[in-house]
Amino acid sequence: MRFATLTRQPDDPLLRIIGQHAADPRPDKVDLGVGVFRDEEGHTPVMTAVKAAEARLLAEQPSKSYLGPEGDKGFVRALATLVLADTVAADRVVGLQTPGGTGALRLAAELLARAGVARIWIGSPSWANHAPLFKQAGVEPALIPCYDLTSQMFDLDGFLAGLDKAAEGEAVLLHGCCHNPIGIDPDATGWQAIADYVARRALTPVVDLAYQGLGDGFDADAAGARTILAAVPEALLAYSCDKNFGLYRERTGALFALSPDADTGGVVLSNLLALARANWSMPPDHGAAVVRIILEDPALTQEWRDELETMRRRLADLRATLAAGGRIGTIDLAAVAGGKGMFATLPLSPTQVEWLRDRHGIYMAGSGRINIAGFSMAAIPRFHDALRDMAANGVV
Repeated sequence: MRFATLTRQPDDPLLRIIGQHAADPRPDKVDLGVGVFRDEEGHTPVMTAVKAAEARLLAEQPSKSYLGPEGDKGFVRALATLVLADTVAADRVVGLQTPGGTGALRLAAELLARAGVARIWIGSPSWANHAPLFKQAGVEPALIPCYDLTSQMFDLDGFLAGLDKAAEGEAVLLHGCCHNPIGIDPDATGWQAIADYVARRALTPVVDLAYQGLGDGFDADAAGARTILAAVPEALLAYSCDKNFGLYRERTGALFALSPDADTGGVVLSNLLALARANWSMPPDHGAAVVRIILEDPALTQEWRDELETMRRRLADLRATLAAGGRIGTIDLAAVAGGKGMFATLPLSPTQVEWLRDRHGIYMAGSGRINIAGFSMAAIPRFHDALRDMAANGVV
C-alpha cells in the first residue's frame, strides 16, 4: 500500500482560476489568468494559415506511422533556419521536436543533469514552472531577484551581480523575448552585456524562446537569443510554437543544442534522442507537420507572418491603452507601456487580487501577473475603475 504514503499536492493556481472564472455568473467578468492569446471577442482563434496547412495535411498525409524520437525532421530544419538565421554555422546546431516548449525545457534539464551541471541560475520572478521543472530533473535552481514591479524595470547590474556566484560550467536560464511573467526584456546593450558575461564566465545559457513575434516583431524578438548564441561555444534553445502559431493544444516545440563542432553535436544529439525515447518515446506529429507545411510554402509563410503581426499589434494597442490609465493609487500603469508581449505583473498584494476578483469579477494570478490579451478594449476602462475603487477603499 505505497500510495498511502503520498500526500495531497496543492491545486495549480491557474487551473483554480479557470474554475472560479467559469463558475462566476457575472456577464462582465474578466479573465486575465491563463496565458493564451484572445481576440477582441475573447476567442482564441485558429490561424487561417494553420487551417490551410491542416487541410493540406488531411488530404496529402500518406501515413500515421511513427517518425522516431527526433520527430518531424523537416519541421526541425525549417524552424532552425527561421529562428537562428545565419547566427551560427549550421553544422554546430542539432535539434529535435518536443511536446511543446515545456518538453524542450525538460529535455534540456535532463541533458544538463547528465552532463554534470548541478545548478541553473534564473532571474526572478520567472515562469512558475521553470524552477520546479529543472529541480525535478536534478538541476538545482538558484534565483536572482532582478525585476522591480513598481517601476517595471529589469535590473541588469543586479542580474550580473547575482551571476557572480555561479561556478564555471553552471547554467543560466534566459527568456528570449516577451518575458513571462514580467514582460520586460533587456535592451540590445543589455543582451550584449549578458552574452559577454556568460561567455567570459564559461556558463551554459539555456534560452527559452516561447513568444517570438509577439513583442517587437519576428526577427527583432530573436535578436537577444542570437546575440547569446553568437557569443558562446555551447548553448541550449527551447522553442515553442504554441503561441506564435496558436497551436496550444497541439504541444509543438523543439530543442536546439549549439556545440563547438559537428562531432560534439553528434554526441549531444545521441544523448538527446536517448533521453527523449525514455520520456515520451515519439513526439506527437500534427502540430509540427502543420508548421512544416507553413514554413515550406512561401505564400502560407507570408499569411502566417501577417496574422502574427496582427496579433502583435493588438497586444501593443492593449498595453498602450492599459498604460494610459497612469498612476492609480500605488499602481503606476504607465510603466507597463515599456513591456512586450502577453504578460505584465502588477505590484498587487494577494489581498488586492482577491478583492478585485470578489468585488469586480477580475481574475488574475495571486502574484499580480496579468495576461494582456485577456482584456477587450472595453474591459480596460473597467479595470481602471476597479483599481480606483480599490484605492478609494484603502485595500492593501
